[in-house]
Order: sequence, then structure tokens, then C-alpha cells
Amino acid sequence: MSQETNAPEVELGEHEAIVRGEEGWIGKAVFGLGVLISLMHIYFNVFAVIPGLWQNALHFAGFVLMGALIYPMIGKGKSKGLLVFDLTLGLLGAFAALYMISMEDAIYERGVRLEAPEWILGTILILVAIEFTRRTTGWIIPILIVLALTYIGWWGALIDGVFKFKGLSTETILFRSVYGDDGVFGNIARISSTFVFMFILFGAFLVRSGAGEFIIDLARVVAGKTVGGPGLVAVFASGLTGTISGSAVANTASTGVITIPLMKKAGFPARFAGGVEAAASTGGQLMPPIMGAGAFVMASYTQIPYTTIIAVSFLPAILYFATVAFFVRMEAKRSNVHVVEVETESAFEVLKRGGLPFLVPITVLIGLLIYGFTPTYAAGFSIIGVVVASWLTPNKMGLRAILDALALGARNMVMTGILLCAVGLIVNVIATAGIGNTFSLMITNWAGDSLIIAMVLIGLASLVLGMGLPVTASYIVLGTLSAPALYSLIADGLLVEAIAAGNLADDAKAIFMLAAPERLAEIGLPMSTEAAKDILALVPPDMSDTLRQMVLDKDTQIYALLSAHMIIFWLSQDSNVTPPVCLTAFTAAAIAKTPPMATGLQSWKVAKGLYIVPLLFAYTPFLGGEWHEVLMIFGFSLVGLYAFTGALQGYLEEKLSWLERAVVFVLGAGLLWPLGWEIHLAVLAVFVLFFLWNKKSGGVVRV
Repeated sequence: MSQETNAPEVELGEHEAIVRGEEGWIGKAVFGLGVLISLMHIYFNVFAVIPGLWQNALHFAGFVLMGALIYPMIGKGKSKGLLVFDLTLGLLGAFAALYMISMEDAIYERGVRLEAPEWILGTILILVAIEFTRRTTGWIIPILIVLALTYIGWWGALIDGVFKFKGLSTETILFRSVYGDDGVFGNIARISSTFVFMFILFGAFLVRSGAGEFIIDLARVVAGKTVGGPGLVAVFASGLTGTISGSAVANTASTGVITIPLMKKAGFPARFAGGVEAAASTGGQLMPPIMGAGAFVMASYTQIPYTTIIAVSFLPAILYFATVAFFVRMEAKRSNVHVVEVETESAFEVLKRGGLPFLVPITVLIGLLIYGFTPTYAAGFSIIGVVVASWLTPNKMGLRAILDALALGARNMVMTGILLCAVGLIVNVIATAGIGNTFSLMITNWAGDSLIIAMVLIGLASLVLGMGLPVTASYIVLGTLSAPALYSLIADGLLVEAIAAGNLADDAKAIFMLAAPERLAEIGLPMSTEAAKDILALVPPDMSDTLRQMVLDKDTQIYALLSAHMIIFWLSQDSNVTPPVCLTAFTAAAIAKTPPMATGLQSWKVAKGLYIVPLLFAYTPFLGGEWHEVLMIFGFSLVGLYAFTGALQGYLEEKLSWLERAVVFVLGAGLLWPLGWEIHLAVLAVFVLFFLWNKKSGGVVRV
């Protein structure tokens, strides 16, 4: 029950929002409204079909009302006058949303002309969206919304250069902001009202059923008695918690209160303990099936099936958690961490006592997804699976527990629901003004044909955006701006391979006949990679996309698109653990009682997988290869990450000198870089010999 109480507060604390207390009639009203909102979403996601705009407007209206009760405009909201004002504003925003949708047909009938009521209520709708986004997430997103809307209506016409925009009328801006495919009730709001909400609700039911306690207990008995056991408990627990939690901060708070004290008691440095928990909890955003909201947004953007995205995400997530575990093991040996008796039960006893409410619904969810049901439908029946499975345990979910879970799911969704609707206003401007294409062209020009430079630029942009945006919003904005450029670079790399191999059809050769007639004799013949790059550079940009469609088959194009979005999604997580913001690390620091920035630096070091694994997406067929290719990449990368971790820590089985660290770093890079399996086997053999020598010699050679 403690997790039920804490989860919403953690979610709110992620953005340092001030909330009203839950006592008295306000708490009862929030509880009742939460139950109604959850039931409404279950109805139109599982049992009924209603128009998308109505569904999204109801979604927004419900969470604005709930937000008005929870988030005061200023102070702690104890003033009755302020409460009346907040409720009035919430009711006005909800009414404006529903009124504007009800008037859609009438507006079209009069030739897309707005009358006074639509002008007033449409403006109120946008202002309410901005205000409640400010209350829940801070000032950054509202400022971006205001800048975006004024850009296409006013100051875009005043600037020079590639971002100059002639501007739209106020009426057009208002209409598109409400009714556009990318507006406040558009595609992003649809993702929020369907996939995201149903899986957040699924997680709330799992938490209420006791699955959170089961995860901690299982992690403690499985990993608690090994070398660095308490740290491995954090890794294992955070990985499992990531399957039911969409928030890195909530993950840190729920598991960190147990794992960080355990790590400190075992002898881990306090800063390292906080850093490990922050890094491991960030990995929860990468762990299928929920992945925050990223998998759902990615599926909507790319039109790649959700099941495909979560299937290819599993092994990369394992690599990330393995990297954190490697840091834990090496630090445990270096710091002479002792074993802490954390649990006397066996893993079987823990599974028998509390495994059903976790394993049964997860199995139901995966089975329904594999069978072909939609994610929302699968989530709905998995919720039923949670309740039914709980009846086979001492912690049976009755009516009160079900209502608790419904209310908890809705409350956990307030910030995300309002945020994703409001972010649609920014995405709408990006699409309307063509900023995404311009930004992508700028990345392409700055990076040249270098994929690694493009990734560095996107990584820096994600860090800057992450200083003010939650990771989901950061991914949405960055994906809209830079995914086309990254996709083009990845696809062009595959094109170069095809040209170099001479694998071109006649219709593709026709394009080169127009673009590079002087090189036509070389087309269709094997050539060097550099020669293929030179020939491809002669193709005009407006013909490049046509060439990709001709040369690359559909699966290859999907792989390139998925790789681009997965790179951006992984890089968008870095603000969780990278100073100066790193809210996840700050949460861990509060538990560990360590300096926030020092803990942030530790988490940034431990979370290096966030930057290494995306390289595999870019330069290997890790996301789109045959199963044996994927497993080979996974195996070699696992050892490579161990070597890379040893180089950073200066420790394998024993301490490493600087020269030895350099050698281990080169061996790790050799295992990670696509050099061919024969070279990888040779590098692996050298590393194994070095590892055994280090273990046997005790690291006696020092430079």
C-alpha cells in the first residue's frame, strides 16, 4: 500500500510541482474523478469506438479538471478563493475542449470560419493548456509553445535566413491548433489517450496488486548474495520495475529507498550507490513493454508495429543493464564490498508467494500482442489478468483495491496527459512551418556524410532540450526535428553498400544516367566504398529519396527508420543522468544523502551504455539483421562493454595501469565496432587471455 501512496507524489516531484494535500473533500474528489476517468478510458479503448477528436478532447478535459484539484496556480493552494479560481479555470478549460469539438462540423459548413464563441473558447482552450502545462512541468514548455505560436503568426516574418516564415492568419493558427492532425487534440494526444494511458493504468494495477514488492524481493534473493549483490539488486529490480513504470524518477524513488541503503551498508561509496540507482532506473525507460511512452510515440511516428519495436528493444535494454551491472561488479571488487544477508527466502518461495500478479498479466500481455491484438486491447485484458491472478494470492484485489488502482492510474497520468496534448501545439508549428525539414537539412550540412557527427549533434541537442523537457517530450520534439536527417544518413550508408556491391536494378541505373552520366559505365559493377560514396554524392537531394525506394527493399527501409528513431530515443534519456539537470540522479542523491552534482557525475559515468549502444543501431544490423547476426552482435558487444567498463573503472579482476586501461579500451572498441566476426573472434581471444592474466597476476605490472 505504501507504493500506492508514494507513486503519484514521486511523479509530481519529478518536475518539482506544488500539489495540494489529499485530505478532506479534495482527496475524495480526486479519487472519484480518477476512477471515472480510468473507467472512461477503458470503455473507449477496449469496448467502444468513438471519433478520435472526441476521445482526445474527453481525455484532455478529464485531466484538466483533475489538474485543477491537484495543482494550485500559486503557493500551496490552501486559500479557498484560489481553489475556487482553479476549479473555475479547470471547468472552463474542460468545457472549451468539448465545445470546440462539438462545433467542428458547423465550422466546416461555414467554410472554415470561426465565430465569436469559437474565438473566445478556442483561445481559452490554448491558454488553459499552456497554464496547466506550466503547473505540472514548469516554464520551459509553455515558453516554447508561446514562441512557436507567435513565430508562425508574427516574428517568423521579421527574421531572415532559412527560418523565415511569412506567417498565417490568427484564425488559421487557432483552427489548426485545435483541429489539425498535429494540434492539441491530434496525433500526440491520441497516443496519450490510448497507448500511454492504458499502460500507465496497467502499471498502477500491478503496483496495487503487490507486484512492486515482489520485484524487490525477487531481486534481493536472486542477486543479493553475489559479488556486489546490493548493487546488482538495484540493477535487477530497476529492470523489472521498468516493465510496469513509465518514469525514471518514480523508479528511483520506489526501488532506491531499499537498494541505496543496502549498497551503502555493503561498503559501496554513497555517491556510487546513488549513481548506480539513477542509471539503473533510467534503464527502465528502455525496457519493454512500456518504455515510458517512447514505444507508443515511435510506433505512431514510424508506422512500425508496436510489437516490432518492443521485440527489437529487448536485447539492447539487456546490454544497457549489463553495463551498469559491470560497473557494480568492478566497484565491488575494488572497494572490497562485503556480502549483506538481505533475504533468507529462496527464489522459489518468493515466486510462489507473490509471482502470480506479476507473471500472469505480463504473460497475457505478451501473448495477446504476439497473437495480433492491439496494444490497448492487450493492456485492458492484462489488467483483468492482474485482478484474477491476485485472487490466487493472499493479497486479493477486491472492489476497494480495484478502485484504488483506477484512481492511482489516472493520478499518475495527469502530468503526462496534459503535457502530451500541449506538446501537440509545438509539433503542429514544426509541421506547418517546415521547421523539421530545415533542421534536418542543417544537421545534414553540418555533419556532411558523417553519421557519428550527426549523432553527436543530436546528442548535444537532446541534452539541451532535456534541461527543460521530460524525456518523452524531448524525444517527440527531437524526433520531429532530426529523425529525417538521421534516417537519410543511415539509408545512404546502406545505399553505398549496395552501389559498392553492384546490386542495382535497371530503374536505379536510370537515375544515375540523369545525375552522373559520366560515371554510368561504373554503375552495376563492384567498386570501393569511397568510389560508391563519390557516385552517390552526385545524385541531387530531390532524387535521393526515389533512389532509396528503388534500391532498398521495404524491410531495409524500415530498419533504417527504426534505427534513426531508436538512436534519438536512447539519446533523449541522457538528461536523466547528465549534469547539470539529471533529475533522476538528484532523486537518488536525496536518498543517498550525497551532493547532487557529484552523484550526477557518477550516474553519467555508470550510464555510458546510453551513448555506446546507439552506435550499434547506427553501424550494425542489431535492430534489423537475421537472428544469428543479432545474437553475434549481442554476444561480442556484451564482452566489449565489459572491456570498455574496465577501461573506465581502471579495474577488471585487479587494478589496471593506464597502459593496461588503454589496451583494454582498444580491445573493447574492437569488439563493438563492425569489423567482421573473424576479427571479433581474434579480439575476443586476446581479451580473454588478458582477463585471465589480470586475474592470475593480481595486476602486478604498473606503469
